[in-house]
Amino acid sequence: MQPHLYEPYLYRYVQAAWVLVALVWLIGAFATKRTKRMQTSGSLLIHIPLVAAAFALLFEPRLSIPPLSWRFVPSSAAIAYTGLALTFAGVAFAIWARLFLGRNWSGIVTIKQDHQLVSSGPYAVVRHPIYSGFLLAMLGGALVLGEVRGLLAVGCALVAWWYKSRIEEKFMEQQFGVEYAAYTTRVKALIPFVL
Repeated sequence: MQPHLYEPYLYRYVQAAWVLVALVWLIGAFATKRTKRMQTSGSLLIHIPLVAAAFALLFEPRLSIPPLSWRFVPSSAAIAYTGLALTFAGVAFAIWARLFLGRNWSGIVTIKQDHQLVSSGPYAVVRHPIYSGFLLAMLGGALVLGEVRGLLAVGCALVAWWYKSRIEEKFMEQQFGVEYAAYTTRVKALIPFVL
């Protein structure tokens, strides 16, 4: 079932933005430092299914069934293009953060050998700019889609990335101690000046 979109091609641009993210992440995965310590597999069993559910809700057309297909915003050009702009802004912010993090990055929570605390660039705006960018992009995609399942996708993603960010916070506190504690007092976790 095709989403009830104001402009169906906009939804393809949302999908293409996420494909770009996947490509950047895949290429970047080959240039990371060796892992010194990583999160437990049990914690992955919470985070990964929630992220998978979020993407399925947003992009799987077979889930466009009532009540998931009910609209939460009116079908309009202004809303659809706003959603697309948010998607692009979120993806751009996440990619900037990923590139800025460089070889310290990992797809799961880790401490790398010679790990450095990055607190400038996008990390001066929020402590977890990749997740912030992803959440903004997910919200944009939900607006373009306009269906309730898009909001549920944002909710699943928020829970998943908030959970993962809490694990990262513990790792960073253990690794960097007072320096990280000072950073957390200056910079919010996911939403500038708010959360």
